[in-house]
Amino acid sequence: MEYLHGGNVFLASRELGIPVEKIIDFSASINPLGLPESVKDALRENINLLIHYPDTECTALREIISKIYNIGIKSIIIGNGSTELIYLIPKVLRPQRVLIPAPTFSEYERAINREYKLQNTEHRIQIKYLLLQEENDFKIDTDEFINAMQGCDMAFLCNPNNPTGQVTNKDRMLKISEEARKQRCYLIVDEAFMDFIPEQSILKYAEENPYLIVLRSMTKFYALTGLRIGYGVAHPETIKRLKEFQKPWSVNTLAQIAGIYALKDFEFREKSIAYINDQKRRIEKNLRELGIRFFPSDANFYLIKHEKAQRIIREFYRKGILLRDCSNFKGLDSSYMRISIRSERENQVLLKEFASSFSSTQAF
Repeated sequence: MEYLHGGNVFLASRELGIPVEKIIDFSASINPLGLPESVKDALRENINLLIHYPDTECTALREIISKIYNIGIKSIIIGNGSTELIYLIPKVLRPQRVLIPAPTFSEYERAINREYKLQNTEHRIQIKYLLLQEENDFKIDTDEFINAMQGCDMAFLCNPNNPTGQVTNKDRMLKISEEARKQRCYLIVDEAFMDFIPEQSILKYAEENPYLIVLRSMTKFYALTGLRIGYGVAHPETIKRLKEFQKPWSVNTLAQIAGIYALKDFEFREKSIAYINDQKRRIEKNLRELGIRFFPSDANFYLIKHEKAQRIIREFYRKGILLRDCSNFKGLDSSYMRISIRSERENQVLLKEFASSFSSTQAF
């Protein structure tokens, strides 16, 4: 059972002999309400458009993003998930010294290392790690991050951070982004989970700052995981450079349509935020009662620490319940695991299993 990320339900289905729909996946942090109904209807109605090539400019989707966030359309780029953009950015901007906090999303490091291999140069791209402290709940210290940026020409910051769940509030993020401008260091802010706390976003500030790039994923909040759709906002000149290197037709027609209808569905947004917040309150209450240590989270998941985490992960896996093993995150060890917020029924199953495992002497 080896994987770099959560959400590998197909592998689990094959190994366990359980249908995919019977797997309860707490390892991937996807909105438990699933696809908006408006998106399902739109996909059915537009299926015949698949006979045509996709719009390479993703014009309609960029227009919707522009209208919703009051951002110039030339400051927006659409990607095959935000991960495409994470790999595209170092390819185009060619950094030499990069700051990455730890723990955080592993694709930043992989994208940098891949670009080094593609450059085929003797001078390896240097990665500087800022280790976040457990005693501070893995929060980003603004001044520490700014100091760490010195001498770097690129920095990644996941906000809220994955897998810790901590958000760096808007005021502190704007301070960091302004310092990035002064230091001429490209700051890549990954807001993959920001839809759950939209008031802390700095998306609309990116087009005016030539050293700020903000990324958004539509995987987490809108459950468009399998379609692969995300977008980035930056200064128009930066977007122009990125698009020159982007592969044609990287964003398929149905993904573009799904993105348009998802973003327009404000009722779904409000319903999702209310549902997630309600489930979070219940889960936190139960985790405290069970004496399970978890870290405060502003996203739709929790980082949990327990000395027997690996045994718990394996036992749950055999039952078709997937938890995210966090031992492969730099800065964490085998005692960490992550759980997402699922439906009320699934959350109850998880808590029941936790109660059984944590109270059983045989489990430890």
